[in-house]
Amino acid sequence: MSDHQLFNSLLPQYKTPFGAVPQGQAVTLNLRLPHELGEVHPHLAVWRDGVDVEYLPMTPVDEQAEPRLYTIEYTAPFVGLYFYYFDLFTDYRRIHRKGDGSGYLTWEAGPCWQLTVYERDFTTPDCLKGGVFYQIFPDRFYEGVKNKEMPFINRVYREKKSGEPYYWPTEIGGYLNMDYYGGDFEGIRQKLPYLQQMGVTYIYLNPIFEAHANHRYNTADYLKADPLLGTNEEFSVLCAEAKQYGIRIILDGVFSHTGADSVYFNKEGRYGIGGAYHDMHSRYRSWYDFDYKYPCGYRSWWGFETLPEVEEENPDYQEFICGEGGVIDTWMKLGASGFPLDVADELPDFFIERIRSAVKSHGEDKLLLGEVWEDATTKIAYGARRTYLLGRGLDTVMNYPFKEAVLHFLHTGDGKGAAQTIMDICEHYPAPALHCLFNFMSTHDTVRAITAIAGDPLGDHNRDWQSGRRLSMMQYERGVQLLTMAYAAIFTLPGVPSIYYGDEVAMQGYKDPFNRGYFEWDSTETRLRPVLRQLASLRKTCDAFTEGSMEIVSAGKGLLHFRRVGPTQSAEIILNHSPRLKVVLAFGKATEVNPEGFTILVEDNATAHKQAGPTVGT
Repeated sequence: MSDHQLFNSLLPQYKTPFGAVPQGQAVTLNLRLPHELGEVHPHLAVWRDGVDVEYLPMTPVDEQAEPRLYTIEYTAPFVGLYFYYFDLFTDYRRIHRKGDGSGYLTWEAGPCWQLTVYERDFTTPDCLKGGVFYQIFPDRFYEGVKNKEMPFINRVYREKKSGEPYYWPTEIGGYLNMDYYGGDFEGIRQKLPYLQQMGVTYIYLNPIFEAHANHRYNTADYLKADPLLGTNEEFSVLCAEAKQYGIRIILDGVFSHTGADSVYFNKEGRYGIGGAYHDMHSRYRSWYDFDYKYPCGYRSWWGFETLPEVEEENPDYQEFICGEGGVIDTWMKLGASGFPLDVADELPDFFIERIRSAVKSHGEDKLLLGEVWEDATTKIAYGARRTYLLGRGLDTVMNYPFKEAVLHFLHTGDGKGAAQTIMDICEHYPAPALHCLFNFMSTHDTVRAITAIAGDPLGDHNRDWQSGRRLSMMQYERGVQLLTMAYAAIFTLPGVPSIYYGDEVAMQGYKDPFNRGYFEWDSTETRLRPVLRQLASLRKTCDAFTEGSMEIVSAGKGLLHFRRVGPTQSAEIILNHSPRLKVVLAFGKATEVNPEGFTILVEDNATAHKQAGPTVGT
C-alpha cells in the first residue's frame, strides 16, 4: 500500500477544527483511500458515550484521484464524549486509530478516535493565561514571625530549619506530620517581592484551615485559619498586598473528608462534648456514614480512621460549603481568588458544579482547579464517566500527563512517546481548560523534580531508604541541566506552568514527607532562577503562550520539537536530549545546540521577521 496516511486527527487536511469542539460546532473529516483498496463505501461510525453507534455515509469528492478523497461534516447533537472510526463497508474492513493520531486498516476492532464536545458557553479566567503558578506548602516556605509558641500541645516545633522532616516511627504514630517549621502568612507576605521577581502571578497554597497535622488535609475548622499560620485577618492582608504585586492566591479545598479531630467529628474530644462521633443528635451526624461494616465504625478516606469521609449529597453539608456565609463565600470575601479541589475524582459531579457556582458568584475571573491524575475527559470513577471538564464543573485540572511525558523524555530520550502523550491531552481537552492547565514537574504529592529526574528510582523503597538520600555530584549536575530542560517544556506547552516551592534552587527529596522540607533560603544554587525568570518573561511577551495552537514539528530519539502559534507571534521550541550535537534554526541562522540544551525561537507572524527571543539552556 502507498505511504500516504488514510486519516490523521492531528492534521488539518484530515480533521478541522482540531481537537475538542463546543456544542453545535461542525467537524469536517476527510479520508484518503488508495485505489488498491478496491471497492469502498466509507462510513463514519460514531457514537456518544453509552449510546448505540451510527453509520453515516461519507461523500466522495474525487474518486478518480490517487488517493481517492471522501468527506463528511458531522455536528454532535449533545455535550459529551463521542468516539469514532471508519467502516469501508466491504470485506469487513475498518480504519482504527494509531497512537500518533493516524489510522490503520484492520479487520478487527481497535482503538477509536475521541471527539470531546463541551458546553457552548464554557469560559475560563483570561487573567490566568500567560501567567505562572507557585505552589507553597505553608508550614515549609518561610517563617515571618520567629520562634512562635505552638498553639496545641501535640505539635513539635522545629527551631532549626535545615533538618529533614520527621518520618519515624510509622504512619500511624510518632512524629510523622506533627513537626512544624513555623511557616506562616507573614513569611509569604515578606517574600512577595521575591515571587514577583520570579514572574509569579498565582500562589497556590496547600490547606491553611485549622487542622492537627502539618499537611492540614485533616481539616478541623473550615472557617478558621490555622493559628500557627496567622489569623483570618492576616490572610486577608496577605491577599490584598499580593494583589499589589500582581499576584492572586488560591486555596486548597479539601471537601471529601474532614479530620476525625475536628469541630465536626470531634473523635478526640478536643472541641468539647459535641460532634458527630459522640453525639447522635449533633448537626454534623448526618454529614458522615456510620456503620459497623467499616473497620473503625464509619466510612473513612482510603481507610484512614483519622479522615472520616463526608456525605457530599447531604444538603446541610453542601450549604455549609457552598452557601452564603459558607466556606467558599467566607474565604473569597477575605481575598482568595479560587480553589483547587483536593481529590476531585472523589467528589460527585453535581457537588463540583455547585462549588463552581459558589466560586463564580464572586466573579468569572475566579478559578476552580481539580486534582485529577489521568486524562480528565476519559476518567471513570465510582462507575460513572466524569463530566467535570465539559463546562459546568472545573475550569481545568492538574496536568499529570504532561509531567509524565516530560519525565519520560528526560529518562529515555523518546521524543515520539512524549509527543503522543502531549497531543492526546491537547486533542481531548476543551480549549478553555487546555490553556489553563496546571503544568508542573513536582508537587507535595510527588518526588521532587530533580530527584525524579536524576536520582535513583524510588521503586518500593520505604522511608528508611528515602531518608537522607541525596544525589551524587554527577547526578546533581546532570539533574540541574535536565531540570532546566524540563521547565523549558512546562513553560512553553499549552497551559500555565507551576513551580513547586524550592524547585528553583534544586531542592531534593523523595516522597512525603521528604518532598516537604523547609525552603533552603541559604542555597548557593543560582543557575535555575534566571532561566525561570526569563521563561516567565517570555510567556508575558509572546502571545503564542497564552492561547496559541500546538503542533509537533518533529519527535524522535533525543529530540522533541514543537510549535506554538498565536494571533501575532509563533514560537519554535526544540528540546535536544541527544549525545550528539544537533543543528537547529535559531534567530535566522544555523546554531549548534549542546547536548541536553534547548533553543526557543520567537517569530513575528505579521512580518515573518525573526525576533531576538531568549535562548536559554546549558
